Amino acid sequence: MLLIGGVIINVWQRAREASVSRRKLAEFPERLGNWTELGSDQRFDSETEGILRADDYLYRNYTSSDGKAASFYVGYYATQRNGATYHSPLNCLPGAGWTMGTGELVKISPENGKKPFLANRYIIQNGTEKQLMIYWYQGRGRSVSSEYWGKIYTVIDSIRLRRSDGAMVRIAIPVNSSPADASDSAVNLAEAVAAELSAFVPD
Repeated sequence: MLLIGGVIINVWQRAREASVSRRKLAEFPERLGNWTELGSDQRFDSETEGILRADDYLYRNYTSSDGKAASFYVGYYATQRNGATYHSPLNCLPGAGWTMGTGELVKISPENGKKPFLANRYIIQNGTEKQLMIYWYQGRGRSVSSEYWGKIYTVIDSIRLRRSDGAMVRIAIPVNSSPADASDSAVNLAEAVAAELSAFVPD
């Protein structure tokens, strides 16, 4: 077993990452269902970008036809073999002063009819600011809520497909009236986003 494992690891390390074509995230649709881009895309400072180490990312605000506001972030990694990988909001947000409520899973049904999947849903708070956050991990045709399963699939696909590319997708909406109302809006945007992602985060 040790010998077989050693051979697999050696082959995996020597095999080059498979090339996949994709569109840049800056080209992501400005209009998604009843959501429209609000303002210009935002960029992080160089220190934050150095921590994230994403090969491509998009941080954009959207507004809905009924006046809701939402932030949308997706960080894409062309390869995770070199140690650069997505950062879980559960680790990053508390360091930025946010407290995390109890997590739940929420069903996301992409608007284009793709297979539904489960995403994470949290209420997060920083001082008096409260938001509802939905996030998941996506890549190589999978959308998963668990960071651990995301890592396991990455190892499997690195061997099977010679691919370790993937992304973390996050949507956040202020909780102004009720968490249920914010959740409905966040799910609505997530389902519109999920229908468009495969061109930018390849299946």
